[in-house]
Amino acid sequence: MNSQINELDEGDDVTRQRITGIPKFEDANEAGGRNSEKCTLILTQGDSAKALAMAGISVVGRKFYGLFPLRGKLLNARDASLKQIMENFEMQSIIQILGLQHGKKYENTKGLRYGQLMIISDLDLDGSHIKGLVINFIHALWPSLLKIPSFMVEFITPIVKATHSKNKDVLSFYSMPEYEAWKENLGGNANVWIIKFYKGLGTSTGKEGKEYFADIEKHKRSFVWVDESDGDAIEVAFSKKRIEARKNWLQQSVPGAYLDQRDKCIRYSDFVNKELILSYMADLKRSIPSIVDGLKPGQRKILFCSFKRDFVKEAKVAEFSGHVYEHSAYHRGLEYLTSSIIGMAQDFVGSNNINLLQPNGQFGTRHMGGKDHASARYIYTCLSPLARFLFPKDDDSLLEYQTEDDQSIEPVWYMPIIPMVLVNGSEGIGTGWSTFVPKYNPRDIIANVKRLLNDEPMEPMDPWYRGFKGSIQKSATKGAFATYTITGVLEQVDSTSLKITELPIGRWTQDYKEFLEHLMTRNDNIKEPFIKDYQEHSDDVTVHFEVALTEENMNIAIQEGLEKKFKLTAMFSTANMHLFDSKGVIKKYDTPEQILEEFFHMRLDFYAKRKRALLHSLELDQLKLANMINFIRGVLQEEIQLSNKKMSDLVLELRQKGFTPFPRKKNESIAGTPYKEDLVDIGDYGYLLPLLIGTYTYEKVQKLISEKEKLMVKVEELTKASPKSLWLKDLDILNSKLDEQE
Repeated sequence: MNSQINELDEGDDVTRQRITGIPKFEDANEAGGRNSEKCTLILTQGDSAKALAMAGISVVGRKFYGLFPLRGKLLNARDASLKQIMENFEMQSIIQILGLQHGKKYENTKGLRYGQLMIISDLDLDGSHIKGLVINFIHALWPSLLKIPSFMVEFITPIVKATHSKNKDVLSFYSMPEYEAWKENLGGNANVWIIKFYKGLGTSTGKEGKEYFADIEKHKRSFVWVDESDGDAIEVAFSKKRIEARKNWLQQSVPGAYLDQRDKCIRYSDFVNKELILSYMADLKRSIPSIVDGLKPGQRKILFCSFKRDFVKEAKVAEFSGHVYEHSAYHRGLEYLTSSIIGMAQDFVGSNNINLLQPNGQFGTRHMGGKDHASARYIYTCLSPLARFLFPKDDDSLLEYQTEDDQSIEPVWYMPIIPMVLVNGSEGIGTGWSTFVPKYNPRDIIANVKRLLNDEPMEPMDPWYRGFKGSIQKSATKGAFATYTITGVLEQVDSTSLKITELPIGRWTQDYKEFLEHLMTRNDNIKEPFIKDYQEHSDDVTVHFEVALTEENMNIAIQEGLEKKFKLTAMFSTANMHLFDSKGVIKKYDTPEQILEEFFHMRLDFYAKRKRALLHSLELDQLKLANMINFIRGVLQEEIQLSNKKMSDLVLELRQKGFTPFPRKKNESIAGTPYKEDLVDIGDYGYLLPLLIGTYTYEKVQKLISEKEKLMVKVEELTKASPKSLWLKDLDILNSKLDEQE
């Protein structure tokens, strides 16, 4: 730290301490002097937020306002060592800027260079976490400061602005629930407002920054300490010693609960329990998939956009990632999205058992575990041919789609026909929990689903990785879960040579090559290398090393165990299979069969739901065909006149003759229900009126009758089918498609 404190002799004989040498720090002119208590230090989330605050300070002046931008997220001070804190630039800068003294108990802010600490962060989940880390930093080292009224405040900016298209009135909203309530009250009048969503502080202009600071009190929220439960809430959120309490806290999270930004004072415990917890839950959901579809939110957004786009024609990954970003309300960095797309397309050994996207180009190999993929600008992808057989289109309309930023986005979860979390496994570390689910053979999963459908017991499943030539053996069981040993393939060619043709799952060719080179290394401690030489014949798909060593070292390796000596074994277990259930509650599963059984009941109920929806759709199609037949007959028999007639009169006539309206917009009316004057327009009979003159023939009537009879057969077949038979049919089709892929 190069900063130094200089004493400047002010004109009024008041000694002022000025801080210099801290990059990007803007000191208040009165900080460190007799008016220090009146000064506010603004901590911003990065440089873009600093630019906004600088524009705002031009309104209120530099006399009492200082500014320091944080680079990323602050270190968790609660569990950091003194050395880590002393070496942390942000923390040491804040300590010096405020004039904090280690170990001092503060009853007021008279001894500080600033009397108030203001946080300006994005009104998103990352912004909430940054606020929490700053609060935690102060509470961990100077808890007494948080008890001083108005020492810690936040500055909030709008998350949504609505501008009236005619009179240009502007309304600002500081939380999505507040905006949603306003929009719901507007009803059909919402279209006269132009809506702008503010993704972060960088969205606001300098002019807007000045507007915010011109009414600074409106945008300030003070944090309030009421009792020790406030401090306990902060500890639960950040202390490593409170892991179990943190898990309980997260499990008690109430969906839909939020902090009302209209409140001028916020208890620290309310901030933790209603705002910070949302950041933690989002991190958890980014790290741990759903048992239902096996996907994390980013992957689900990618699949949603693939289905919506009918993504069968390949596109560059860079272009597709931009498409997903635009159409799914994705709020993380584009690089995370690109990485997820590439990951969903990878098909090398150890990646996906079934890749949902196609890897058209260099998407990475087992040589470097996928890290050797080409730039997103050069590689192409599209939906895998298997994707729609795993996620049937017939289920799309039955899913619960979410809404964000006024656009319909991905569902809460998809409902594949087999549990994809077992097919492709999962691994992740989130707040409070981590997860590891091995991969299993889709054939074994399908066979067990069929057993359940036939009321037969499942057979135990062992992990399986497509293309892996080694062995996976159950080595131990403890309680309900099992431990497995994964072994590569090694052959002793003769007394001085070995051939290695497979590595354990998760051990990549390049890493293994470096390991062999280490065994060849000679240094002060190792006079004679363990191996003499090696030759590599590996490619992007296969592993092939030939190793030469002395007969003596071969015997040593045999005694230790060849696989062990040459690091050709690895272990994993089913002891940490955490997943979100269908209701969004995190649960621990001990066996793959337990996961499959829970999935089975959900999916079977969904087939019953699908059957009802398909029957309803077919019945509506029949009704539409019947109306078309009657309409053409009416024209042919001159009961309906089309010439020299206004469209509105024709619609009225169709209505009076009892023709069924089929609204174009799904929410206006339901086909087959009585007509309502204010809902039906010309478009409700659009399936009849655009018919070409050449279609008003008896031949057309016969063709429509034939179509209607075919629909009747479909209805009859579907009526007889059971949810179980529908599922079995889908499984047989999937099996045949898997055969085609092999």
